[in-house]
Amino acid sequence: MCGRYATARARQELLDEFQVELDASEDALEPDYNVAPTKSVPAVIQRAPKDSDEALRTLRKLRWGLVPSWAKDLSMGSRLINARIETVHEKPAFRRAFAKRRCLLPADGFYEWYELKTPGEKPKKPKKQPFFIRPRDGAVMAMAGLYELWRNPEDEWVWTCTVITTAATDEVGRIHDRMPMIVEPSQWAAWLDPANDDPDTVRGLLEPAMAGRMEAFPVSTSVNNVRNNGPSLVEPLPDGDISGEYGATLF
Repeated sequence: MCGRYATARARQELLDEFQVELDASEDALEPDYNVAPTKSVPAVIQRAPKDSDEALRTLRKLRWGLVPSWAKDLSMGSRLINARIETVHEKPAFRRAFAKRRCLLPADGFYEWYELKTPGEKPKKPKKQPFFIRPRDGAVMAMAGLYELWRNPEDEWVWTCTVITTAATDEVGRIHDRMPMIVEPSQWAAWLDPANDDPDTVRGLLEPAMAGRMEAFPVSTSVNNVRNNGPSLVEPLPDGDISGEYGATLF
C-alpha cells in the first residue's frame, strides 16, 4: 500500500514539467512533505470543459481517497486510497475511472514502514522504521492515478483520486510488498487521453515506480504524525540512528 507521500514542487515547476494550465478554480499549491489520505493533492488531468469538445490538460487539487459516484458518503474514500493494477480494470469502484478518468499524481517520493527485527522475544508492539523512497536523480514521479466526481448533499462536486499500485521491485520489496505504478513522460499523453479506453493498452502504459532507479533510506519517526510537515521529514537519518531500544536491525 502507498499510504503516505511527499509532493513539494513549486506550482510553476509542475506547470512547466507537465505542460499544463492551472485550473481556474484552484488557488496556490502548498508544498506537502506528509501527504496522507483525505488531504488535497495536486493532480494532472485531461478533460473537456462543459462548453467544449476539446480535452484540456490542467493541474488541479483532488481529495486523496477515491469516492465512486454511487457512494453514499465521503467515508468510502478512506478505504480506496490505492487501486491494485492486477484488478483495477474490473473492480466496480475503479473500472469506470480506469476507462475514462485517469490522472497523474506528482510526487517527490513516498514513505513505507519496515518492521524492525528484534532478537529474542518479540515485543507486543513491533517497532517500525519509516523509509523515504525516491528517484535517485531527483526527478519528479508521475504516479498513476484515477479520479472521480462525487456529488455531496449540498449539491457540490467533490473531486477525489486514488494511487495505482503494483508488486514492489527489489529496491522496495525488502521494505514493503507494494509500490506505486508510474507513467513515463513518453506515455503521459496516452495515459491521460480519455478516448484511450482499451484496458490492455492502458495497462501497458504503466511500470513499477522507476524500477532500478530508486533509493530508500530511513527517516525520522516524526513522519508518523500527520500533523508534522516540512523538509526535515525527508532527510536521511545519520548512520546508527535506527537501531531502536530493542537493538533491532534493518535487514
